[in-house]
Amino acid sequence: MTINPNKALWEKGDFTRIAESMRESGEALVMTLGITDGLEVLDLGCGDGTTALPAARLGADVLGVDIASNLVEAGNARAQSLGLTNCRFQEGDASDLSELEDDSFDLVVSIFGAMFAPRPFDVAKEVVRVTRPGGRIVMGNWIPNDPTLVAQILKISSSYSPPPPEGFVSPMTWGVEDNVIERFAGAGVSEEKISFERDTYTFNFPGAPSELLAVFRTYYGPTMNAFEAAAANGREADLQAELDALFNGQNASLSEDATSIPATFLRVTVAV
Repeated sequence: MTINPNKALWEKGDFTRIAESMRESGEALVMTLGITDGLEVLDLGCGDGTTALPAARLGADVLGVDIASNLVEAGNARAQSLGLTNCRFQEGDASDLSELEDDSFDLVVSIFGAMFAPRPFDVAKEVVRVTRPGGRIVMGNWIPNDPTLVAQILKISSSYSPPPPEGFVSPMTWGVEDNVIERFAGAGVSEEKISFERDTYTFNFPGAPSELLAVFRTYYGPTMNAFEAAAANGREADLQAELDALFNGQNASLSEDATSIPATFLRVTVAV
């Protein structure tokens, strides 16, 4: 059986440790989605429920789909511990949602999720297919070469990593408006039904920036891979220094034992 490299990336480490620093922004974003009782919501690339659980708390019926089985398990455990019977998680791939029926959801949300799936045109087709006419799709995508945290982590990490396989489409291409328009056009959505805005996600962590970096180094797939590649080339210290400067330079917290780093992303809203 061939290993899905995207699945391997997100099952490596433990993304729940990163997600802990993203909870507050996840809740804040969900509050802007106009969620009402009984709304049928799909959260794609949901991780352990940073946006799925707040949506369920607002009364939506939420299905979280993620490629990483450890995150699906963690999401179901979190929903259970909170007594949220209207939220469940299952394994799935954003570029092939064949287990989900057409026109199943009022709202499809994917915050830094579906952007990492291969075959972006298939992703666009699938999310449109499972959304009801009159429904919405909301994506949060990191922006290539943006000066803020995550775009820079991914940029620095890739400069230490081996070149990607032939035919690889960078997830960061989802942060470019023209690409988004082209992909949804391929799924039959016209440009005037797509709107864009710049939004901010803040990483809040109860420790110094270097401690948050240690969490990324230990648990975040892309950073783990970069450190492995850097170590193999004797460049581990260089990568550490570069990321250390980034995390410290971006920290907006006034307290020495807390970190607060805002990161800009492209928010995409599609009317289906």
